Amino acid sequence: MKLSLSENIRLFRKQRKLTQEKLAEALGVTVGAVYKWESGQSQPELNLLVEMADFFDTSVDVLLGYQMKNNSLESAKDRITAYCRTLDPEALREAEKLLAKYPHSFKVVYSCASIYLVFGSADHDPSWLTRSLELFEQSRVLISQNDNPEITEATICGNMSMAYHLLGKKEKSIDLLKQNNANGIFNSQIGAMLSIFADAPEEAVPYISDALTEGISILISVIIGFVFVFRARKDWNSAVEILRWGVSLLNGITTTADPDILEKVHAELLMLMAYAQEKQGAKEASAASLREAAAIAHHFDSSPDYSAKTMRFVENLEQHLFYDVLGATASGSIDELIRLLRDEPFADRWKELVKNE
Repeated sequence: MKLSLSENIRLFRKQRKLTQEKLAEALGVTVGAVYKWESGQSQPELNLLVEMADFFDTSVDVLLGYQMKNNSLESAKDRITAYCRTLDPEALREAEKLLAKYPHSFKVVYSCASIYLVFGSADHDPSWLTRSLELFEQSRVLISQNDNPEITEATICGNMSMAYHLLGKKEKSIDLLKQNNANGIFNSQIGAMLSIFADAPEEAVPYISDALTEGISILISVIIGFVFVFRARKDWNSAVEILRWGVSLLNGITTTADPDILEKVHAELLMLMAYAQEKQGAKEASAASLREAAAIAHHFDSSPDYSAKTMRFVENLEQHLFYDVLGATASGSIDELIRLLRDEPFADRWKELVKNE
């Protein structure tokens, strides 16, 4: 059995930006002892291993580098998943068996916490919700084992916030989201909870305003992404349909025709619409969409504004600047999209149209 105690002591110490002297001081040992542990010349006694694991907020087996064999882990998880599909409480009994066998496995603890949250959410059972909180808290301690990039401490806190909310602890739920709102990932939840459940609509405005602008940005990226998927499949009808929806979305969220970032995006979508319509065989519709894209792009580029000041419902948007990875100008962004489409005849039509504008 290969352990990695010496490497892990050094790793955990450096993660906390501690010198060997500082670690030795914290554990009440000599600097020489720490040096020997990290160089593999000796190992700490059991009581020091436990103390060190507590100091580093981890478990002894993680500190040792011991990975428990889980020959039956996958089959047990499969059984639990099957029970969860029908909300069969047998899933909870299986989860507790799994926890008893793998108490220090992040994957097991996190999965079981999620299972308790699912059942607690369905029945609003406070004992299940409380158990989910205990397990999520434990998974935070074990997170150094996590190898799933979709799970972070913030996502764990998001799940805990839901459990607190269902337990009626609204303030604690909101505060937990606020404390872990890096990059505004919980803006929509915080804003909704403040306005709906906390009777604090004005406090909610900045959060839901930011969430709406981020949501529109995400949707536009998704729409353009799907257009290229449909292009690869030669599914021109779907490409036209999703672009029509995107254009209608922009029209519905925009208050005026003043130039801003939404107008630039509008021009990009119309150009893609023209391309898909041409492939669809709708030549006249394609020509009309292309002319409209050129006109809108020219309007934006004549007086560019990278805010979203014309967006409906949101407030203080002048303070928010947006960027488009395709390019700074509308015409430049369209040129980049056309280059990515790799269709020379269509590219020539665009160049000719722009030249004659």
